[in-house]
Amino acid sequence: MLSAVLTFFFLALLFGLLLGYAAIRFRVEGDPIVERIDALLPQTQCGQCGFPGCRPYAEAIAAGEANINLCAPGGEATMVALADLLGRDPAPLDEAVAEKPPALAVIDENACIGCTLCLQACPVDAILGAAKHMHTVIAAECTGCGLCLPPCPVDCIEMRPIAVDPQRWSWPFPDSAERAIGRKAA
Repeated sequence: MLSAVLTFFFLALLFGLLLGYAAIRFRVEGDPIVERIDALLPQTQCGQCGFPGCRPYAEAIAAGEANINLCAPGGEATMVALADLLGRDPAPLDEAVAEKPPALAVIDENACIGCTLCLQACPVDAILGAAKHMHTVIAAECTGCGLCLPPCPVDCIEMRPIAVDPQRWSWPFPDSAERAIGRKAA
């Protein structure tokens, strides 16, 4: 019995040392700028930027293959932070992903059939529920991306705008204001 325990102990020790050596010897270095860009993105994994998630979008920005103004959930604040990090000029959000007014998904619980399709579609797990039971949205977690709307077979989910209060309000981006003034003058 003692010999079996000692054998397993030394095998575990040997494999632990081998794994530790392999982790050091074969470590893959990530691009630090990608890590910093990814840390600035909101991590909603919504795909509104045209990339499958925040990490691929960060890699594309670092490689110079994507603009910094494609993140709708991050909005102007994220775009300005990315511009500061990369030393680029801030640009207004791309019109294809223009910043929508903040919204919250609301489920009509009387119409919900409990199909769980919205649960699977939500990238931030803001929808709570179980199969064949009604679902509800955790308001503090919902990013307003709207990815839960298309899979719902009974259309019981709607996006309701969130009231603008002092914490959510921001001054309009200067370039868009200048363009609006230029259009009025022309």
